[in-house]
Amino acid sequence: MTRLAIFDLDGTLLNTIGDLAVSCNAVLALRGLPQHSYEDYCRFVGNGIMRLVERALPEALRTPYTVDAVRRDFVAYYLAHIDEHTLPYEGIPELLDELQRRGVRLAVASNKFQAGTEKLIGRYFPDIRFDVVLGQRPDVPLKPDPAVVGEILTATGVAAGEVLYVGDSGVDMQTASVRRASRGGSARVPSWSRAVPGTS
Repeated sequence: MTRLAIFDLDGTLLNTIGDLAVSCNAVLALRGLPQHSYEDYCRFVGNGIMRLVERALPEALRTPYTVDAVRRDFVAYYLAHIDEHTLPYEGIPELLDELQRRGVRLAVASNKFQAGTEKLIGRYFPDIRFDVVLGQRPDVPLKPDPAVVGEILTATGVAAGEVLYVGDSGVDMQTASVRRASRGGSARVPSWSRAVPGTS
């Protein structure tokens, strides 16, 4: 029996690639740096904002100092423009509503920074009760490290065998697989690929 469904955010609940691309290009433009296409950003996303920024920068500028500075500017711009192009995938609001109606608890485990994760969930799913919403935070490793899943299980008190983990990428498959192996457990992992991902 599934008591808890843990969802990835970008590329699973929401198509966020448009706002990620526009925001990153805006920050690059301010520095007079080359910008990238929508398709480029589909390849850049998937491992958090730091990696997105690193991939968007010219290789010669991928120093820790520059990546960190651009990341800070990106976060400020993105938070101010986070919902201009982002939309839930078709059927997702109805799915969450039905799971909630059936008494399945809900959580989010994202590689997006925490403030962005919380803002998007509040903006697009105001009527859905998520028990736990976790994004990237200092000193917490990004997925596919299963630490964030462990936090959610601890916070909810749900056993791994009663959890459904839903994601859209290889990172999500690895996250759930590592967690399952580390617990000898039985978390189930449906995952789908999207033609236009939006994961960060």
